[in-house]
Amino acid sequence: MSKARLAVDIGGTFTDLVLDLPDRTLSAKLLTTPEAPDRAVLEGMRAILAQAGCPPEAVGLVVHGTTLATNALIERKGARTALITTEGFRDSVEIAWEHRFEQYDLEMERPEPLVPRHWRLGVPERVAADGEVLLPLDEAALRTQTARLRAEGIEAVAVCFLHSFTNETHERRAGAILAEELPGVAISLSCEVAPEIREYERASTTIANAYVLPVMSRYLGRLDAGLREAGLAAPLLLMMSSGGITTVETARRFPVRLVESGPAGGAILALGVAAENGIARAVAFDMGGTTAKLTLLDDLVLQRSRQFEVARAYRFIQGSGLPVRIPVIELVEIGAGGGSIARLDALGRIQVGPDSAGSVPGPACYGRGGEAPTVTDADTALGRLDPARFAGGSIPLYPDRAAAALVRINPDPQIAAAGVAEIVDETMASAARVHAVENGKDTAERTLIAFGGAAPLHAARLARKLGMRRVVVPVGAGVGSAHGFLRAPIAYEVVRTRHMRLEALDHALLNDLFAAMRAEALAVVRLGAPDETMIETRTAFMRYRGQGHEIAVPLPNRAFAAGDAAELHELFDTAYAGLFGRTIPRLEVEALTWTLALATDRPLPKAVAAPSPVSAAAPVGDRNVFDPASGVTEEAALYARTMLRPGMGFPGPALVVEDETTTVVPRGFAARVNALGQIILEDMA
Repeated sequence: MSKARLAVDIGGTFTDLVLDLPDRTLSAKLLTTPEAPDRAVLEGMRAILAQAGCPPEAVGLVVHGTTLATNALIERKGARTALITTEGFRDSVEIAWEHRFEQYDLEMERPEPLVPRHWRLGVPERVAADGEVLLPLDEAALRTQTARLRAEGIEAVAVCFLHSFTNETHERRAGAILAEELPGVAISLSCEVAPEIREYERASTTIANAYVLPVMSRYLGRLDAGLREAGLAAPLLLMMSSGGITTVETARRFPVRLVESGPAGGAILALGVAAENGIARAVAFDMGGTTAKLTLLDDLVLQRSRQFEVARAYRFIQGSGLPVRIPVIELVEIGAGGGSIARLDALGRIQVGPDSAGSVPGPACYGRGGEAPTVTDADTALGRLDPARFAGGSIPLYPDRAAAALVRINPDPQIAAAGVAEIVDETMASAARVHAVENGKDTAERTLIAFGGAAPLHAARLARKLGMRRVVVPVGAGVGSAHGFLRAPIAYEVVRTRHMRLEALDHALLNDLFAAMRAEALAVVRLGAPDETMIETRTAFMRYRGQGHEIAVPLPNRAFAAGDAAELHELFDTAYAGLFGRTIPRLEVEALTWTLALATDRPLPKAVAAPSPVSAAAPVGDRNVFDPASGVTEEAALYARTMLRPGMGFPGPALVVEDETTTVVPRGFAARVNALGQIILEDMA
């Protein structure tokens, strides 16, 4: 008998759970408990198992994603962290890239380093770029520094020596000394966390890992123990930002890889939905209680990156955040969620976010003490939300309190609500346009795949703003990221920097490098998947000699031989021309960084045939809804999603209500239900 699987996604406002049983799937949404996030997980787990009549021992797997690491970085609520680095280089994390991301703003905000200067300590040592030891590690000086850290009550230490990605001996020795001198203190070594070129990014990533390590280690320990006490002996796996899942042991060592784990689950869901509908070009749109995330999909491939910025300090502009060098699904994230707070600026204009009411106190309409107007208050005042069925009826809504909060924006709460909704939709549309342009793409004629508790409420309007004519709302969209967790492969990626000119390619060294990387990745993946088939992906980051940045070049999964330099050059030319439309003749090509990823085989689903049309869906009621686009209040038909069947269809204006979300079908759109029960909205205007 196949066992049940449980997925848990902790967001800034809601904690979502999905229980996948052999014969059905159940879901639940409850408010996050920020002071002890594991409490909401355990409460929700007990409730959903009781609802299903499923004993804890029948659960065979728990997959978890959390914003805890992200929030600790954004809110600066991590551990008291120190940096041990090469003497003379303690200010590299403050010097950063030495450029102004907003050139003409004299009051430009720069991200403050996670480690203040008095806890950034230098130690005499020096390794050359080729790995040669120029100055041995001064162990006596290091022990002197540890005494200072002990007196300061330091909880975590990041070690990042110059060029340790080519020779890790000094970092390893420093780690051993720190463990001896500072028992109980969390230690992160850059040669383990981010063993690749570029000093600032490597140091920033190692510091971020150390900063969140004690918080995440304690949390995961409590959660693991809580699950065991509740009778769940199932393995606990963690979602990573790369779209793969890994073991709790790996997550506790490298918690920085969990940054953006929730959005990654949503992207995996969107990829599967695109495959099921035969969609080649799409935008995944995830709007929850705190943030909105948008991801581009092309030819059933997610955009991926090896760098991500967290906690952007200046209007979400690139370069104003803390860089982390981790495998990540490339997305744009903005402070535009259901709980995002609206206000008037000095010129009387409506501004929404990036700050959020969160789960405590939450939007005003929750009746939990919140007074500031939010996007959820606007959706309530517009008539989009059923006060008795929000979050499956577990959170009653109070329209009068939403209206009282919105009068801060405009004396007419409905006009205020329309303004808030339009601003948040335009903010998301603008972010999507910029993200697409930055990647050389366009949003027009794509399909919008909407999930998250707030996304189906805003998806149709966002699609029109972006020139899209079709929206897909998956089954269980309100807890979409948790559904995505259950589709994700168990995976791990290893990276190494080894500079090689293609003209002098050392194939033997390259084969040894990939063999070591594969062994490291396999050791991690086999912990969670001891018997499954593996998919191996190799990538080189290459450039023309003299260029400042590399491009990703896919490599064949085989042993390299003498004479393969010409093939690698051809692969680089293909990738370069795909990005820039041309190649540059007679320039030498070099590779700096190599990656190897192992993942369990999770084939994409096949496209499903369209169902035969059946009798029109019957509404269960109606509700007056104010449309911000037209400025008109209209009577919208009300449909219960549980009563919709494949082949059914109906025109807008309409609302489709389910426990975790509501889908808005505006006038001019038509809705139909495909063979998998997904709602397809098409713009008929």
